[in-house]
Amino acid sequence: MNSAAGWCRRCFNPVSGQDRACPTCGSRRLVRHAEASTLSIAHIDCDAFYAAIEKRDNPSLEDQPVIIGGGRRGVVSTACYVARLYGVKSAMPMFKALKLCPDAVVLRPRMNVYASEGRRIREMMQDVTPAVEPLSIDEAFLDLTGTQRLHGAAPALTLIKLQSRVREEVGVTVSVGLSFNKFLAKTASDLDKPDGFALIGEAEARAFLSPRPVGSVYGVGPVFAKKLEREGLKTLSDVIKAGEHAMIKRHGETGQRLWRLAQGIDTRPVNPERERKSVSAETTFDTDISNLDELENRLWPLCVKVADRMKDSTIAGRVVTLKLKTADFRTLTRRRTLPDSAQLADTLFRHAREMLAREKPGQRYRLIGAGYSELEPAHGDAGDLLDPNASRRAAAERAMDAARQKFGSAAVQKGRMLKRDP
Repeated sequence: MNSAAGWCRRCFNPVSGQDRACPTCGSRRLVRHAEASTLSIAHIDCDAFYAAIEKRDNPSLEDQPVIIGGGRRGVVSTACYVARLYGVKSAMPMFKALKLCPDAVVLRPRMNVYASEGRRIREMMQDVTPAVEPLSIDEAFLDLTGTQRLHGAAPALTLIKLQSRVREEVGVTVSVGLSFNKFLAKTASDLDKPDGFALIGEAEARAFLSPRPVGSVYGVGPVFAKKLEREGLKTLSDVIKAGEHAMIKRHGETGQRLWRLAQGIDTRPVNPERERKSVSAETTFDTDISNLDELENRLWPLCVKVADRMKDSTIAGRVVTLKLKTADFRTLTRRRTLPDSAQLADTLFRHAREMLAREKPGQRYRLIGAGYSELEPAHGDAGDLLDPNASRRAAAERAMDAARQKFGSAAVQKGRMLKRDP
């Protein structure tokens, strides 16, 4: 094992603790840490991924503020780092983002492109370790324990090379956090964005965490953070001082988990078989819609999108969910358990449409969504004994899928798809 204090991120050569720049290539981009040779749990997060893909594919956008999202009434999916300088953030209402950054270039998401590139990066991760736990299309945990002999390098150096490979082959940057557990690895990946590489070792963990605000812990949202602050728990040091028993008494299992994380304790393994909980899609309308036919027209393409993802992943779901957001911003969620698991757009649409028809007549909506949950390996839709035409429609949908795969997504469409607004 190389006893160097670290490595150069440009040429991968070792550097000492005294080097301010790489003695081989002169780069100042160095990874150095007292525990660099032993840490093996990583979190990798693509930097402003959707916007980065758009800038890669259209270099004229490189220096411009780019927002990925839909319509003035939608929300921001991703904001590039230029747009973030204006205060634009993910999940921010689009109208607010455009007030902050009126000159932003707003692009509709190209999810098929992002998913394809996300899979490329995932395959690169799996080239360095089979222990990859996806969190989303653009981030994952990796466990590189035991890979040193395979790669002839410490996990840190293997990750430096992986980071460089993603940059060269995909054309986007990723930030890496490396530590001894998942919580601290994810925390580290946020410390040096974009294109960063940060490490948190065992010896420094508690001292590093103690002064951090409670809201910095992933999973502690603004409402819970304010509640903790009202109790006098502003920092993780305050949480530790409160004691495990008091935290359990006040906040149950969540309080205990927070108390443990405040000390850097996280025993969760990296789980490559982590189950996806649901597959869904939604859209926000430019103007409120109350007409049932128009709502159904907007619902159908969402069902197709969900079904395509289900089929690509060879999974099926036992629960259908309909999501609605009213004109006054109330969110309504309706669920129905199916007698057999399903993955077809037709099945999702029929059940979601029936739930939609039961809502208050004339109600105005600003958003509609649909999805499958309680997922399991797909064995094909079993049909519906109460609907003799279900099998015929399923066969027709499979035929449409085959035609779209061969001739393109626009080759075959249901009449309902053709009613969509441009």
